Amino acid sequence: MRHQNSVFHDVLKRVPWAAFDRLVDEHGADKHVRRLTTKSQFVALLYGQLAGAVSLREIVCGLESHSARLYHVGARPVSRSTLADANRLRPSPVFAGLFAQMTAAAGRGLRRAVGEAVYLIDATGVRLSGAGSQWARFSHQACGAKVHVVYDADAQQPIYAAVTPANVNDITAAKAMPIEPGATYVFDLGYYDFGWWAGMDKAGCRIVTRFKSHTPLKVTHELSVEDGGRILSDRIGLLPARQAKSRKNPFSDPVRRSPSEPKRARCCASCPMTWTRRRTRSLISTSAAGRSNCSFAGSSRR
Repeated sequence: MRHQNSVFHDVLKRVPWAAFDRLVDEHGADKHVRRLTTKSQFVALLYGQLAGAVSLREIVCGLESHSARLYHVGARPVSRSTLADANRLRPSPVFAGLFAQMTAAAGRGLRRAVGEAVYLIDATGVRLSGAGSQWARFSHQACGAKVHVVYDADAQQPIYAAVTPANVNDITAAKAMPIEPGATYVFDLGYYDFGWWAGMDKAGCRIVTRFKSHTPLKVTHELSVEDGGRILSDRIGLLPARQAKSRKNPFSDPVRRSPSEPKRARCCASCPMTWTRRRTRSLISTSAAGRSNCSFAGSSRR
């Protein structure tokens, strides 16, 4: 009987296997592996996701029922215990790296020019319990994970995601995120780090964020605002030259601060000085629609 490729086979053809193999070698994922390769593990997990499997046993039984076809997708049947061990021991950066590469490739045809791209950075907590969650336990009472995401607002899809224990600070994970030069990044107070801002500014990025109430701004120029409008003031200025313990502030470029009405924001952030007033209002409207409690801003890179 003539063989016909399955839909699952066609799905797997979209995976950049050369990049996957490089990630496996880079992280030593197949070192000392005798039975289940990382590729077969990935195929099994992808099958379980697409089939809606709710347990490892269901994945194993499903693959076993298609054992004759697994050869054609470069995989092999697997036992439940072997798959459980692989999920517990294999380095997760292999799959995180593959996810980042595939979403970046998918986004090229969907997003606008890089200079107009807007990315949202945020994190959310996930409670964990049961077997396999010990890696995320950071006290005898608390066990949880945190998902750190860079979201492409135009393509309406994430372009990066990383999972850490819940006690890892947002800014710590953000410093490991890939940054696309020239893009605009929107984030909240969890990423308040002048050193990180300076690195993004150096890469030509615009940053849109909240100002802490105790952060002084040395105003160098004040722009006019519309009477009765949503924006209360529009000022360009400099952040403090010194931080705590007399440390030099690495972020020395001017910023633009535009607080909005108190009902929608406690404070505002700055927008690039080259932006039009319409674009500034658009970002503030977007942040308000996202239920943010302040208007946003970014570095004033010319």
